[in-house]
Order: sequence, then C-alpha cells, then structure tokens
Amino acid sequence: MEYCTIDIGASSGKMLCGTLLDGILHTSVVHRFPNTLVRHDGHIVWDIDALYGQVLSGLRKAHQEGIRPLSIGIDTWGVDFVLLDNDGKMIGDAVSYRDKRTDSVVCPVRREVLYRRTGIQHLPFNTIYQLLALKEEHPDQLDEAQSLLMIPDYLSYLLCGQMHQEYTNATTTGLVDAYTGQWDYDLIASLGLPTRLFKPLSHPMDRYGALTESVAGQVGFQSEVVASPSHDTASAVFGSPIAEDGAFISSGTWSLFGCVMDHPLITDETRKANFTNEGGVGGTIRFLKNLMGLWMVQSVKKEWPASLDYNAIAQEANKNILFPSRIDVEDNRFITPASMVQEVRAACKESGQPVPETIGEIASCIYHSLAQGYADALEALERITGRKFAQIAIVGGGSKDALLCQLAADATGRTVTAGPDEGTAYGSLLTQMMAGGEIKDTGEAKAVLSRSVSLERYRRTT
Repeated sequence: MEYCTIDIGASSGKMLCGTLLDGILHTSVVHRFPNTLVRHDGHIVWDIDALYGQVLSGLRKAHQEGIRPLSIGIDTWGVDFVLLDNDGKMIGDAVSYRDKRTDSVVCPVRREVLYRRTGIQHLPFNTIYQLLALKEEHPDQLDEAQSLLMIPDYLSYLLCGQMHQEYTNATTTGLVDAYTGQWDYDLIASLGLPTRLFKPLSHPMDRYGALTESVAGQVGFQSEVVASPSHDTASAVFGSPIAEDGAFISSGTWSLFGCVMDHPLITDETRKANFTNEGGVGGTIRFLKNLMGLWMVQSVKKEWPASLDYNAIAQEANKNILFPSRIDVEDNRFITPASMVQEVRAACKESGQPVPETIGEIASCIYHSLAQGYADALEALERITGRKFAQIAIVGGGSKDALLCQLAADATGRTVTAGPDEGTAYGSLLTQMMAGGEIKDTGEAKAVLSRSVSLERYRRTT
C-alpha cells in the first residue's frame, strides 16, 4: 500500500510517497515547489491559492507515475490561519507570522496567566496576538467568520470538503488548555474572540474523508485524507529516532530545541526561560523553545550578490571558523529584518564585537551563534527537567549541514545524531500507516523507523 504526505515549510514544500516493504519504510519525492510570501493590502501574506495549486500538481504527478495512495496527509508550520464564512469561503488573507501587524497589540490577559493556562511560550506572532490584531484592524472579518482553520487544516478541507482542527497545530495558537488538550473557551471569550470559530479538536490518525468528486477528477484518482501530526515539528519528532536519553533539534527555518514528555511542564521558571508545551502524537508534549534557525542563512543568501549555494556558504563559514563575534539567536530583531546582513552587523557593532564584513564572516557568526544557542538551551532544559541528555538528535533539513552539526556537538559536548532530513515526512507516513492498520501502534512505528534510517554521528572535536 502507498501513502502520500505533503510537507510545506516556510520557504518550500514537497510531496513524498511511501510504502512499507519487509518492515522498512521506502520513500520517493514526487514533487517539490517553492513557498513565497507576497504583499497584499499592506501585509505579508501566504499565496494560499498557489500552495493549493501545488498540492494538486503533486497529486497529478503521483497519478502520472502510477501511484494510488491509500491516504494523504498534510503538515505545515504553525500559528498561521484562515477564516471561513458560512459557505466555507475564505475571508481576507492568510497573513504570515512574519508580518508586523502584531507589533502594537495589547493583550487584555497578562502573559503569566496565558502561560499558566496554555503552557505556550510568548512569541509576538502567536495566533492569539494575530487574532487580536485582526480584531482591531478588521473586526468585520471576525464578525462574518464561522470557522478558523490552521493552514494544513485548510488545505485538507480543500481536498476533502470536511473541516477539522488538528490538535498538534492547534496548540501553537496559545488558545488550547495545556492540561485538557481542548480549546480554552473561557480564555477565548475573555479575549473578546468568537468561540464559534473553535470546534472539537481532531488528532493524528483521525480520518477526514475521501477526496471530493471535483478533486478526484482533477488528480485522476480517489483517496482518503487522514490527519497527520499537522504541525511539521510534531511530525518531525514522531518521525525521528530520538534516544531515551536524547533531546532533539528540529532544524530548518527555525531551530526547535527540546525533549518529548508525557505531561506539560508549566512553572514560573519554564515561563521565564521561554519554554513551550506543544502537542505531540499520542498525547505527548513537545517541551521546547524556539530559536532562530537556518532562516538566517537563507536570508543572507538572498542578499549576497554572488550566486553561492548553501554548501558554498558553509565552506566560506568554515574558512572563517575563528571569527569571534556572536549574536543572540533568541532576539526578535532577526525575525523579519529589512536586511539580515545589516542586522547581524548592527548587533555585533552594538555589543562591541568585530563587525563581520565578508559572507564567510557573517555565516561563521550565524553558525557559531546557533550552536551557542543550542548549548544555552540544553543547559536550561537539563536544569528545568532534572534530566541529563547524552545525545541530541538533529532532524530536518539542518541535519544535512555538517558544519552546523559539528558546531552543535562542539558547543554542547554531546553526541549529535543527524537525520533523517525527511523526518517530517516519515512522521506523517508512519501515522497514516497506523491509521490504515499496516502498523499496529507507536511502538511498531518506532521499530520501523529504526530499521529505515541511518544516522551520521558527530562528537566534540575541541
């Protein structure tokens, strides 16, 4: 049996198909596509119609290659959403978390209270603040709206015609009760937001329904949409062989550093350290903090006039490995700067450090700063949880970056395992295989995973 997963990140997306043969997961990439931000009505927004068009293109390619998936799952980043009217039509735009509309938002509920209820770290672009910004700018849209769907929920709805709000992505909104795992309707009402937008949550492995007749006709086959862990980090964590004594870094646009727990951890200390409690597969909690990731390198690459690829940038960074300056990768100034190059230079100048000039010096500063951020996060994670982590699993696209992995091992003093780079897709496919009955439970899924992936290991060299 074949399964299909559509994994969309902040800069690109891809569709993979997977099969289970002799207990080993085999995958192939069927379609890759860009995901770009556009400006509309004064905001930075996702071109959601283009994304959906790419989803259909990928499914048509699967049909052309003779693939007939039993099911389809979708995951994306978190916090962003769309509103739908009574006819299921989108209202307004899918505004990006990189937009600055939340900069001046004043929340009527104190951060300490929000954290105590939801366990979600404060980030200025959290869904809660986006909704408050929307309430201020376009109250008519909230008045008209009947449903709110996170981005993967919306894309799934377009495929099968059924609206669902999936748990792992919903937890990133800052509106889900950390202990019940359900929407916190009292909190939502206290913010003056319409509670009708929030429906009972679905969970990974839930069946959403068959493709609509229209979609099936366009792609050339019939299939079923199944709930993946629709937040990409939730899928990546489930699709990665993390040791019992291991922490993880889901490395891509962002660096999500944390561990898997069976319960939320919500204290004044965890709040001040900016750790978050996001939902995982099977009721687990992804206890983690958000750090800047390879978005910084991606941004620098776009600005640099030379046509350097990422390998060349890493090589230039390695040539300048002794460049001494460091920046704080938790600083919000690096979320959407007008120029990442100038922002890095400005941060170094303001802190009295040498200012990087060349691409190698800038990249070295970023790489070392990311690694130092990992070391600081590890120290806080061990202190707060009382656990000792002997290994750190780097999963996602960053696992292919040998320089980043080695610097992480050097900075943390821990063994770093790298891979799989397609952990997000693996997590989605394994979930679908459990829903389809081909894998019986999470234990068997982990066994399949361990047989299916090979890991690179990095140890401290300095």
